Amino acid sequence: MRVFLDTNVLASAFATRGLCLDLVRHVLDEHEAVISSLVLRELEHTLKENFRVPATGRKAVRLALFECTVVEPPPATPLPDSPDPSDAPILAAALAANSDIFVTGDQALLTMKDVEGMAILSPRGFWERLRQRGV
Repeated sequence: MRVFLDTNVLASAFATRGLCLDLVRHVLDEHEAVISSLVLRELEHTLKENFRVPATGRKAVRLALFECTVVEPPPATPLPDSPDPSDAPILAAALAANSDIFVTGDQALLTMKDVEGMAILSPRGFWERLRQRGV
């Protein structure tokens, strides 16, 4: 399964502990993890500014994400509608990558439920879906 991980999920995984860390580990081990360079830039900024993660910690995060597929939407890709226009390029990248699931903690995105057949789930919702499938 191709799983796009949003910035807030990754930041929670690497700056704190708990569900998001377990989920990211599972995705990296069992699925194809997908992110965009925009997410990587946002993650770097968030870890540095919001969580005060030192440079060595941020480098370890980049190494942990090395195996992820990093995608960008083609320049002419129309941006999907979203409650927050700044999220549209990230959604477009996830769609361009043919992601099956977009995992986010962003409440505005979660209200969308899906975009062009790509499910939008919270980390807890994704875990529940995996559990129902016996994964």
